[in-house]
Amino acid sequence: MSGADRFVNKVLIVTGAAQGIGRGVAMSIAAEGGTVLAVDRADIVREVVDEIVAAGGKAAAFQADLEKYAGAEAVVAECLTRFKRVDVLINNVGGTIWAKPFEHYEEAQIEAEIRRSLFPTLWCCRAVLPFMVKKKKGVIVNVSSIATRSIHRVPYAAAKGGVNALTASIAMEQAKNGIRINATAPGGTDAPPRKIPRNAAEQSRKEKTWYQAIVDQTKESSLMHRYGSIDEQVAPILFFASDESSYITGSVLPVGGGDLG
Repeated sequence: MSGADRFVNKVLIVTGAAQGIGRGVAMSIAAEGGTVLAVDRADIVREVVDEIVAAGGKAAAFQADLEKYAGAEAVVAECLTRFKRVDVLINNVGGTIWAKPFEHYEEAQIEAEIRRSLFPTLWCCRAVLPFMVKKKKGVIVNVSSIATRSIHRVPYAAAKGGVNALTASIAMEQAKNGIRINATAPGGTDAPPRKIPRNAAEQSRKEKTWYQAIVDQTKESSLMHRYGSIDEQVAPILFFASDESSYITGSVLPVGGGDLG
């Protein structure tokens, strides 16, 4: 099967598409012939769609807050209204907001981490499943993290552990309906500075030390002792999204240079 046209005649929702891995996924899918609904809370997602369209691809932008179920419902409704179908859902929203030993997290910060890195995936899966069940076909790819075994981000680790669990459980429920669901678990990834940071507050010296400890631990845990590139994270996501992975479901693939998470 040629990788150049894996997504021709397919409609894919990509969440968290404004920057980083999500942007790379949306751009790559469009380059392979797919129609993309690029979703993000930030309006800069429209810049990604402009790039795709300028390159001859097919895409539309949609802004939504996926920490709430209403946002996920609106995304699926928009896709069905605009494109009449959803073949693949790629859940990419999430990311550590604070980096610190667990005893230093405040109650509100713990809840915010869970809302950011678990609920968008949970809600989007719930919102898209009725359509896929009715169609008796569909693919979901979740972006988890090897940080389920990590330091200084326990709430984030708990959220991504939840993503792994829901991936396995939905796979068990929905295989009979022709629905496949898998997850990739990215390790440390080199990416351009975020245009909109997850945490706009300036880090204290202690917070910078705690964050550097994450970087050091991540590289040490990796057999390759380095961060990966965005392209190295995009490739396995596209594999799971394509028909090339037609006999794989319920799996979580570590993409961390040998770090199994």
